[in-house]
Amino acid sequence: MLNHFLPSAYVKSVLLIKPEDLLENGFKGIITDLDNTLVEWDRADATQDIMAWFKSMRDAGLQITVVSNNHIERVSHFCDPLGIPYICEARKPMKKSFHQALATLGLPKNEVVMIGDQLLTDVLGANRVGLQSILVVPVASSDATITKFNRAIERRIMARFKRKGLLTWED
Repeated sequence: MLNHFLPSAYVKSVLLIKPEDLLENGFKGIITDLDNTLVEWDRADATQDIMAWFKSMRDAGLQITVVSNNHIERVSHFCDPLGIPYICEARKPMKKSFHQALATLGLPKNEVVMIGDQLLTDVLGANRVGLQSILVVPVASSDATITKFNRAIERRIMARFKRKGLLTWED
C-alpha cells in the first residue's frame, strides 16, 4: 500500500532537475504541479529562476504542462504569460487530469514525468496512472489549509519511508 506513495526520485528543488538528465532517461514531457513545487502557494507570478528553468526545458525540446488543484484564476495568471498549457481544478490524485495532461502533451506515459511536492496528490496520482514521478521539497514552509491536513499524513508516510531507507532527505 505504501508503494503507491513512493516517488521514482526526489530532489530538494525543481531547479535541480536538468533537461539533459530527463532526456537521458527517455522523457520528452513534464507534468508539473504549481503551488509549492514551482513557486510558493501564495506567490502569483513565476520567479526569474523558474522562468529560466522553463526556458531550459523548452530549449532542450521538452514539453511542459501544469496540473494544479487550484482554481482557474490562480493557474491561468501564472501559466498564460509563460505560454504553458495547464489543467486547473484537477482533483489530483484522480486519474482524469493526468490523462488530460498526457493528451495535451501528445506523449505516451513512459515518456512523461510528474514533478510535485505532495505524496497524496502528485506522487499518488502519477503512480495510479503509471507515470514516473519526482518529489521535490516544498518551496514554502507554509501551506493552504487543506494542504496542512495532507502534510500531517505525509509526515507519517515519509517517516516510514525513512525508517525503511527508501527516502533519505531531511525536512
